[in-house]
Order: sequence, then C-alpha cells, then structure tokens
Amino acid sequence: MCIVCDQKMGRRAFLRLGAGMAAAAAVGGSAFAAGGPATSLTADQALAKLKEGNQRYVSSPQACVADLAKARAGVAKHQAPWVTILSCADSRVPPELIFGGQNVGELFIARNAGNMADTATLGTIEYGAAVLGVPLIVVLGHESCGAVAAACEVVEKSTKFPGSIGPMLEPIIPAALAVKGKPGDFVDNAVRENAMRTASRIVSASNIIADLVKNGKVKVVAARYDLDDGLVEFFG
Repeated sequence: MCIVCDQKMGRRAFLRLGAGMAAAAAVGGSAFAAGGPATSLTADQALAKLKEGNQRYVSSPQACVADLAKARAGVAKHQAPWVTILSCADSRVPPELIFGGQNVGELFIARNAGNMADTATLGTIEYGAAVLGVPLIVVLGHESCGAVAAACEVVEKSTKFPGSIGPMLEPIIPAALAVKGKPGDFVDNAVRENAMRTASRIVSASNIIADLVKNGKVKVVAARYDLDDGLVEFFG
C-alpha cells in the first residue's frame, strides 16, 4: 500500500497531526471533511503524471475531448485530487490544460497574481494535503509574470503601485532582491526564485505541511512554465 492510500482525514486523524492543527481539527470532523478515500498515487507518481501530461501538451496540443458530463457526475459526491497546484492567476497559464488536459476532480488549484502563499492560499493547501490526502504540491511560476515584473520594478525604480497592488507585491520583493545583479534576465531569475521561496515558505509556515513532508506523505516542488513552448521545468 502506498503512503497516501489511507489519508482520508476524519476528526481523529486530523487531531493526530499535532497541537498546531487543533483549530483545523474542529472543522475536519464537520462538513469540511473529505468524505471518501484519497488518491492512491504517491508524490513521485503524481509528479511523473504531471510531467507526462505536460509533454503531451507540448508535443501534441489539442482540444479536450473528455466526456465532461460523465466526469462531473463521477466526482459530484467526492473529490480525490492527486496534486495541489499554486499557480499565477495569469490567463495564459491554465493548469488543467498545460498538464495535458486533466479532467474534473484531478487538480486542486489555488491561483493568485505571483503564485504567493498568503493566509487563504496556505489554508487551501493545508486542506488539500491534510483532508483530501493530496500527495504533491507544486508552486508554478511562469515566464513574463506581471506580478514578478512589477516587484522587480519596485526594486529597481522604487515604483509605487496603487490600491492593494503594492501590498500584494511585498512578498515577492525579497525574491527580486535576492537575484538583482545576477547573470541572466532579472525578471525570469526572480520568477524562479519566487517559486522556490514560496515552496519553502509553504513548509516553513505550516506545521501541517511540515509534518506531512517529514513523514514522507507529501512533497513540495517549484516549477516554471514557459509561455512560448509550453514546457514546464521542475526544480527539486
């Protein structure tokens, strides 16, 4: 039996993740619980499936011809996604398509500008891993990310952005500072650095995820999507 076959998280299993999960455990036994078995894929199998899907998208992209009505009916009562993807909100980066036309109920996705792990997003990721039993978490940056480019502009030109955009960029700025002056394209270097830092933050900021990683039940990786050729490059 693989490491995630028995990860359906009822109240007792949720509590076992530790004192840091006490509040979450109170919800784990309610309507928030998974209500069915988790995926049977391991993190490595899920990662291989993502890579295979991306290769299919790159080599022979085509419109999805899946029986969506049948797929929708199949997951209406229960979901068992096999990967959580934290992606940028960019309209050119649809995770279901770039990973080979994955169907309803397969990918657990959180999206925001710059693929950042804010409180709501981190809670979403924790729910996917601890309640739904998702074995793999992927932080997906992409070429020419507007949010990362804006953060680089803040670093280079001290640009001030209006409304909530400025505060939204603040978590990306450390990544831009870390690669400023390094060989290569500043923005693209920052895209990679930001994805890797976010992947690290998911583990360091969440006792839930850290425990699952430590126990070999979850893997967290960073990646970059190329807008031109459609290829996803994984780091780690």
